[in-house]
Amino acid sequence: MTALPDRPSKRLLAVATGPMTVAQYAALGETEDGYTELVNGRLIMSPSPLADHNVTGSNLLVQLGSQLPDHLEVILDMDVNLELSAPEQPGYVRRPDVIVVQRSARKRQRAEGGLIKASEIVLVVETLSPSSRTTDYRAKREEYALAGIPFYWIIDLDEPISLAPLHLAGEFGYQEAPAETRIYETDAPFPLKIQVDRLID
Repeated sequence: MTALPDRPSKRLLAVATGPMTVAQYAALGETEDGYTELVNGRLIMSPSPLADHNVTGSNLLVQLGSQLPDHLEVILDMDVNLELSAPEQPGYVRRPDVIVVQRSARKRQRAEGGLIKASEIVLVVETLSPSSRTTDYRAKREEYALAGIPFYWIIDLDEPISLAPLHLAGEFGYQEAPAETRIYETDAPFPLKIQVDRLID
């Protein structure tokens, strides 16, 4: 029996062709290469998250979903075009753990194709993992602010679990409020209460 040759996947082939636009990235679709994002036209590989990470996202979805205004919805693990470059230039695509987005975004996406856009997002959430801590606190914080996403939450699963809420503050980028470890209540971007200490129960 002859063994089939190893065939490089579409995403790995794309890396060798040079920097990619957002449209080129979106055209790749899902492959077996693992979790990827696009930073200045280059694919970034990340390890698969641990179970606690995924459970936290699911629990947050449930808590958010029951409190959202009718014009918003919550989506897990979705590619987002940060709109930080012209369509023909090397692009930026991140895949946040959770987004709260205008309900009209999926209708627009179905009609036009492409990815969810940063301009359609109200809140983006990242849950820290050992490999993402620096990226989430520095690179993504800067990129999400430049993209104009109004609110950014960072969830840290180290005990005690905490939620650090950030909001855009003009030219200063994100302003960070004290992290909450039990209950987070706010009126912005809409009235809500998050039971932080139950996110990984």
